[in-house]
Amino acid sequence: MLLRWSLRIDLQFLKTTLFLPTGPPPHRHRERSTEAMFPLRVPLLAILVSMALCQYYDYDEHPVLDLIPLSPNCNQECECPYNFPSAMYCDSRGLKFVPVVPTGIKYLYLQNNQIDEIKPGVFDNVTAELRWLILDNNQITNAKIAKGTIDKLTGLEKLFFSHNNLTEPVIPPSKSLDELKMMYNQLSKFPSGLLTDKENLTFINLQHNQLTSDAIAGAFKGPKKLLSLDVSHNKLKKLPAGVPSSLEILYADYNDIDGIGAGYLNKLPSLQYLRISHNKLMDAGIPAGAFNVSSLVELDLSFNKLQSIPEINEQLEQLYLQANEINKIEMASFCKYIGPLNYSRLKHLRLDANNVTHINMPPDAVNCLRQASDIMFE
Repeated sequence: MLLRWSLRIDLQFLKTTLFLPTGPPPHRHRERSTEAMFPLRVPLLAILVSMALCQYYDYDEHPVLDLIPLSPNCNQECECPYNFPSAMYCDSRGLKFVPVVPTGIKYLYLQNNQIDEIKPGVFDNVTAELRWLILDNNQITNAKIAKGTIDKLTGLEKLFFSHNNLTEPVIPPSKSLDELKMMYNQLSKFPSGLLTDKENLTFINLQHNQLTSDAIAGAFKGPKKLLSLDVSHNKLKKLPAGVPSSLEILYADYNDIDGIGAGYLNKLPSLQYLRISHNKLMDAGIPAGAFNVSSLVELDLSFNKLQSIPEINEQLEQLYLQANEINKIEMASFCKYIGPLNYSRLKHLRLDANNVTHINMPPDAVNCLRQASDIMFE
């Protein structure tokens, strides 16, 4: 009995410690479905460290505070741990509106409620000091966000507004904003100029909305340090224009994209991960050499209408072409020349669900694709 009680206390302490804010969490790539990704093996220690760094990403886990004194400077609807008085946990409480935030709060967790309104004055005490605002999984509309609330938060660094009912983005005036998530809303426009002064913005997630190419024209020109942009599951007919040259990750899966502009990737010298799966790409919409850029590490063109393999750079490591209409394999797509020092660095190649098999592989594939550890045909 004593052992069980001691273990409970230790677990309570660990859970509380793991989910208290200690700084911005590390960015993670969006996980690929098991059908398209190879299993990743990581040490147990790495998993434990990752858990400790992901305070608010696990929205189903609520910090256990019943064994820790609470700070008196806290709204009665919420909980503020005494050893981290700058954090206020108001998540999963059935709230209908945002409670008044007292002075000193920097990290505000409001996810998993029934909030449909942000009333005037709720942020008046923290306009300059609030750093994180988590509003995921609520029922907020643009019409119910009062003026003088989010538009007064000058120190905000992270704004998470996913799974709500927004039709246009809500952007704070803060120049310190570094992460913006508005997934699973009803965004149909993203006016240019909203991000003009957001020079520290590095991650933007807008997947699962109603955005068109015209709606986001010029929207991403401002953030000069942008590293990751996810516009998957929208209504785009082309890749977003005007994105900064700093971009390293671009996800545009599940859209209506039928072509790539000539020289588009040449304007993105740092781009490493490009996913355009589940679109309408055809051979005619891909100019010669469109994907032949040395920075790319991963390229996903699966579930499109390609009939041939586009030319890629020899430095590319992962190429996903499954579920197209490919009927031929030419080594010129992978290797311009073949020799002791001229060969493809491709490690993984998926060609399953096409009109080719291993029989269609040319004899010189053994030299060109000498580093490929996995080529899938079925």
